[in-house]
Amino acid sequence: MSETINLLLVGTWQTIYMVVVSTFIATIFGVPLGILLMVTDRNQILQNELLNKILGTIVNIFRSVPFVILLIVLIPFTRLLVGKAIGTTAAIVPLSVAAIPFMGRLTETALREVDRGIIEAAQSMGASPLQIITKVLVPEALPSIAAGITITTINLVGYSAMAGVIGGGGLGDLAVRYGYQRFMLDIMLYTVAILVAMVQLIQLIGDVLVKQLSKNR
Repeated sequence: MSETINLLLVGTWQTIYMVVVSTFIATIFGVPLGILLMVTDRNQILQNELLNKILGTIVNIFRSVPFVILLIVLIPFTRLLVGKAIGTTAAIVPLSVAAIPFMGRLTETALREVDRGIIEAAQSMGASPLQIITKVLVPEALPSIAAGITITTINLVGYSAMAGVIGGGGLGDLAVRYGYQRFMLDIMLYTVAILVAMVQLIQLIGDVLVKQLSKNR
C-alpha cells in the first residue's frame, strides 16, 4: 500500500509540475498572441490584415492537430530544447505548444467582448494604441482572460494525462504502465479520482478569481 501511495504522490507532483509550467508559458505567449490577433484584425486599432492572416493560419494549424500526434511530431524539437524527448520536463514542450494557440484564441474572444464604444471614447481622447491595449482592452477583458486561463489549465490536465502514453510521466503515465499494462485497477481508479479532484479545484479557484476581478473593474 505504501508503494502505491508513493507512486500516486510522485505522479501527482509530476502532473502539477507539467500543468503549472505549461500554463505559465501558455499565458506568457498566448495572451500577447490573442491581443495581436484582435488588434490587427479588420477595423481594429492596429489593422494589419496580412499579419492577422499569417498569425490566424498558424494558430489554426496547431489547433487542428490532435495532441497525441503533436507529441510525436514535436519530438525532434523537444529533444533540441531540453536534450531529451521522454520525461516530465520534455512533456512540457508539446504541452506548451498545444496550449499557446488555444490561449491565444480565448484571449482574442475575451477582447472582442469589450464594448466598442469604450475603445472609441479612448481614441477620441487621443489615446495611443498601446494605451488602449494596456488601459482599456486588457483591464476590461481581464475577468474573461482569467476564465480563459482556467479553461486552458483544465485542458492541460487532460493533455498531461495523454503525455503519459509516450512516457511523459505524471498520472497518465502511471495509469498506462500500472493501471492498463499491469491490470492494476485500483491504481487506475486512484489516478482518475485525483485528476477529477484536480480539475474541480482548478475550476473553483478560477471561478473565485473571475468573480474577484469582475468586482474590481
